[in-house]
Amino acid sequence: MRIGLFGYGKMGKMLEKIAQERNHTIVAKVDLETKHTDYSSMDVAIDFSTPDSAFNNIITCFNHRVPVISGTTGWLSKFDEAVAKCNETKSGFIYASNFSLGVNIFFELNKKLAKMMSGLKEYSVSMEEIHHTQKLDAPSGTAITLAEGIIENSHYKDWEMDNKAKNMIPITAKRIGKTPGTHTVAYNSTVDSIEIKHTAHGREGFALGAIIAAEWLVGKTGVFTMKDVLNLS
Repeated sequence: MRIGLFGYGKMGKMLEKIAQERNHTIVAKVDLETKHTDYSSMDVAIDFSTPDSAFNNIITCFNHRVPVISGTTGWLSKFDEAVAKCNETKSGFIYASNFSLGVNIFFELNKKLAKMMSGLKEYSVSMEEIHHTQKLDAPSGTAITLAEGIIENSHYKDWEMDNKAKNMIPITAKRIGKTPGTHTVAYNSTVDSIEIKHTAHGREGFALGAIIAAEWLVGKTGVFTMKDVLNLS
């Protein structure tokens, strides 16, 4: 598989390492300084760039009929436009706020727990996410996906940062040292608490999941999710 990497920071370098270990070839490393990109050499593009550049990277890839794996967060106000362009150009697209295989299983556990807790008004839900100090967006895309999973399966209407208003999920975002990512969902009552937590030990899990998603996407057209990749639907 011939991969174009969009964004060549720490995550891009980890993607390169794991791709090569799985016998794939990196044919382009695109960042803000890149002057020319040969899209015809790519079987798939993987974008872990910045919120400001991700949308343009994705649209340009679709215009060249290059399928895209997108792990960049902070640009989702234009997500519907990206989906429309993917369908228009008959390309392939997977966006995930987190490509970690463990996190995607965690997403499904979160939904099931929310459904189980939905009738128990004695419990209130809260969320906390911790990332490294270079993380640009807050709350994380992963935290937002978790909140959306709760909203779909409960009486909660929306989420807010640090708010404890009724029918709103409070999310606390912390930026500490080099923490790769920890997400906790807690249900608290006056008598006890229930928590589920996912703790990443490094970037490897995110990168491996993105490479596996790229392997799955090549040759397909349409818009998919990690649930499709992992057969969790």
